[in-house]
Amino acid sequence: MKRFILLIAMLAAATAMPAAGQTPRNVKIYYTEASSLTLTGKLFTDTPNPYHRLDTVRFKGFTKGENLQVRESSGIAVAFRTNSTIIQIKTEYGTIQYPMNTNGISAKGYDLYIRDGGKWVFAAAGARGNGSEGEVLSLIKNMDGQMHECLMYLPLYSEVKSVQIGVQEGSVIEAIPNPFRHRVAIFGSSYTHGSSTSRGGMTYPAQFSRNTGIQLLSLGCSGNSKLQPYFATALAAADVEGFIFDAFSNPSVPEIQERLFPFIEKVQASHPGKPLIFQRTIRRESRNFSVSAENAESRRIQVADSLMAIACKKYKDVYYIYPDATSPDHLASVDGVHPTNYGYTLWAKSIEKKVLRILRKYGIK
Repeated sequence: MKRFILLIAMLAAATAMPAAGQTPRNVKIYYTEASSLTLTGKLFTDTPNPYHRLDTVRFKGFTKGENLQVRESSGIAVAFRTNSTIIQIKTEYGTIQYPMNTNGISAKGYDLYIRDGGKWVFAAAGARGNGSEGEVLSLIKNMDGQMHECLMYLPLYSEVKSVQIGVQEGSVIEAIPNPFRHRVAIFGSSYTHGSSTSRGGMTYPAQFSRNTGIQLLSLGCSGNSKLQPYFATALAAADVEGFIFDAFSNPSVPEIQERLFPFIEKVQASHPGKPLIFQRTIRRESRNFSVSAENAESRRIQVADSLMAIACKKYKDVYYIYPDATSPDHLASVDGVHPTNYGYTLWAKSIEKKVLRILRKYGIK
């Protein structure tokens, strides 16, 4: 009888105790501001709001839409380590955009990766629903309680004023060194901004950085990568070792003809001897059966190709590469213009060797 009572007591105790790695139901959470940890992918490190990509008081000339876009946190991630079994997020938002062709997790949520065997492996993603964005988001729970290095991407189409990362009381959360090497700016269109991705970490610059270890500092601005002189002014002031451009996806043929060479000259004047890698725009699936789309895209690519052939001869350190985001079955598109996650994976892979080969010439390895 005593043995039976002891067995019952042991079972009751086991039931009351959380299993290894299980998050207790009423766990106490404490929060740390993400900007006090390590921010990666940030072009300008001295913005008054740490989650803005560019200081719109310092740099002028942007339209209202561009002004919002450069304040959005696209491309920025926070690197830290923790042994908490749970990670929660509290966000204070500014303006939130809701692109029709982009997942809500990507637009206003978070994308978490954990380093495993030297690689960044997807761990969790999530966002609060419409109207509850400021409430606590439980990103992941019931982790194993071991110390893990984490990389969490911030929202692509939202301005954030505060991002607080919550872990359980008694656990550790602390900054880790930047997991990426060098500082290479990348300026571009909605493709670079991350339109039609399902998670923030699936943009092609983010995938490129995780695959290669080279830090790309994204200034993607949906619909607004048109070789504008005021963007050239901002990029000329950036502390970077090189540049990549998705410069021919948005501008009209006259804009390309008028702006390309002055844009190159303005950036080069402040960054002599640094590589400027221009990408041809990708093939859009909307061309498949639309004669007008085919003609317009063909003309834009033809003009870009011809002018870049001249630019590569006229200017030292200027390069032109061809990305490819088209799958063999032509299904890697969301809306005929923007790739799926897989399409962006194809894009990142298609430029990897080409970009690394160029960067190595400048000691960027």
